[in-house]
Amino acid sequence: MPRIIQGNANRVNTQDLSRVTYDYDYPDGLDLRPDSKLSNRIVDEVLARAREAYDVVSERHSSWLHMDKVLKAYKWVDEEEEKVREKDPRKPVSIVFPYTYAIKETLVTYLISSLLQTPVFSYEGVGPDDTIGAILLEQKVQMDCVKTKVALSLHTMFSDAVSYGIGVATPGWDIRRGTSYRTVDKGMMGRLGRFMGRSSEQISEPNAILYEGNSLTTIDPYLVLPDPNVSVHEIQKGDFYGWVEETSLIQVLHSEQSDEDMFNAKYLKHLHTRRSTFTSDNDRVMRSRDGDSTSSVIDFVDNIHMYINLIPKDWGLGESEYPEKWLFVVSADSIVLKAKPLGLNHGMFPIVTAAPDFDGYSALPLSRLELLQGLQTTIDWLFNSHIANVRKAINNTLIVDPYMINMKDLRTNEPAKLVRTRKPAWGKGVSNAVYQLQIQDITRQHIADTSWIVNWMNQVSGVDESMMGSLRQGGPERLTGTEFQGTRQSAMSRLNKMASVISSMAMQDLGYFFASHTQQLMSQDTFVKISGDQQEMLMQEYGKIRNNRVNVSPSDLHVDFDIVVRDGGAAGNGDAQVWLQLFNILMSNPETTRNFDITRIFKHIAREMGAKNVNDFVRQGGDITPQMLSDDEVQKQVQAGNMVPLS
Repeated sequence: MPRIIQGNANRVNTQDLSRVTYDYDYPDGLDLRPDSKLSNRIVDEVLARAREAYDVVSERHSSWLHMDKVLKAYKWVDEEEEKVREKDPRKPVSIVFPYTYAIKETLVTYLISSLLQTPVFSYEGVGPDDTIGAILLEQKVQMDCVKTKVALSLHTMFSDAVSYGIGVATPGWDIRRGTSYRTVDKGMMGRLGRFMGRSSEQISEPNAILYEGNSLTTIDPYLVLPDPNVSVHEIQKGDFYGWVEETSLIQVLHSEQSDEDMFNAKYLKHLHTRRSTFTSDNDRVMRSRDGDSTSSVIDFVDNIHMYINLIPKDWGLGESEYPEKWLFVVSADSIVLKAKPLGLNHGMFPIVTAAPDFDGYSALPLSRLELLQGLQTTIDWLFNSHIANVRKAINNTLIVDPYMINMKDLRTNEPAKLVRTRKPAWGKGVSNAVYQLQIQDITRQHIADTSWIVNWMNQVSGVDESMMGSLRQGGPERLTGTEFQGTRQSAMSRLNKMASVISSMAMQDLGYFFASHTQQLMSQDTFVKISGDQQEMLMQEYGKIRNNRVNVSPSDLHVDFDIVVRDGGAAGNGDAQVWLQLFNILMSNPETTRNFDITRIFKHIAREMGAKNVNDFVRQGGDITPQMLSDDEVQKQVQAGNMVPLS
């Protein structure tokens, strides 16, 4: 049974700290030493909220564990089956038919192709003066997405959303420090000294900022601690949101060294256990560690991160009587490592959730794959029962008279064995000594039934064979182009809905967080790469751009912006052939060319056919509009100096 956390349960783990004291400077003069009154108050409040959330989340663990077996295991091996295999390794195990896995991969692939286009997040300036700043902001955020590998975190979030019904991630601001080298000129005259024979030297700057930018960390749904009183799409209306971080003592000490807001990490060295009850009670976490909790090499530490909307005066954290959002980190259910007001300009919990199949009310909605558990279990049973029956049929089931047959000879596995009769049977014949029992295959129809269930799983999930890279199987009639296109478009509409929900629920908030954090936290200049239409606009602002890169300072990004929300459609999934026919009609009619933007239409067709870098092929230096002139008109323009020969 889970250990109930209430009152002063944290003191169980702090009894070893009575004789240990470290000289920490706590923020705002607060007394946050372990086992102090304020520290105990914070720990109790955080653990109370964590328990309330965990009691709700843990109810879903059994269903999620079943999903893990279906998606990550290729066979079932229970205790009874394992005992049988120890006696005879040739015995088969139950196979997991991986069709749910195939559906998951198809759904995640579509989400990636529709939501991870370049740039991942697009911004537009609100006013005319914000246009250039919005372009630079978009390129800076895109550079962060590449450098901190945001796409990998988004892949995990999409996968969790499809598998468990909810994918959770938290944006952060990554600062990487190290030794920086730069070249300076010797002498008082600086660069002018080069003309006087003076040289330059290279100097180093230790602990310099090598890179700063946005990052994204995904949170395991098993370890998430949401406010259960609000729906999954309204987490900003909740009073708290948290999660458990699994880390090590070395990583915690390293974080304290680089993060000025952390403290008390050294006290962790004196605890008997650094685990949290929310991982000790978690079957998934304990099973994944496979006994590592007793490792003598890694010192595991569990940290509870909790955003709480609170009144500082009521908590003894300040004089304000109005709600503020604070961040707390409680390690090992006992020691406060961080307590600070968020102080973010957007005033929101920096958390995003993706729940494509939410119902508008539940804190933890069911996933689309969870709805397929019954069908998946049926397929596994049909498949394995058929295999078991076939194995039984191909292995001889014999009725033997042991009085007539030497049983030791009969049990040998040699292909050409010699079975001797016993002495009392000599001369009496062997026709009645052994009889082959006839076994009827009652599972012959199971494979056909499996195909029938697979079709229902496709209908429930919104995935068909064409999206998995295969054509429709079965049926006497030929697959027509109209049937293929109509079926595919209907399936795409359902997937578009899923991607559109994630775009509005998670990607829109994440794009806003990345932009707001960049404006607030960026401290030094950087260079961003510009290409395509944006380069033309920036050339008008900055003049000539060297190497397609522009220097960006923090002040350049302080603009009002709007986020361009994607509609959920994947590039390359449109009917490009229809667009090509329309394009030919437009080009053949002078009237339509005057009323439609042919260049933009061409770019749209290229994107529908899968091109991702159309703007890289745009001619630099402005558009050239051809004109038809007669020879006399050309001669007049040359004489006036308006035209010159090409060579």
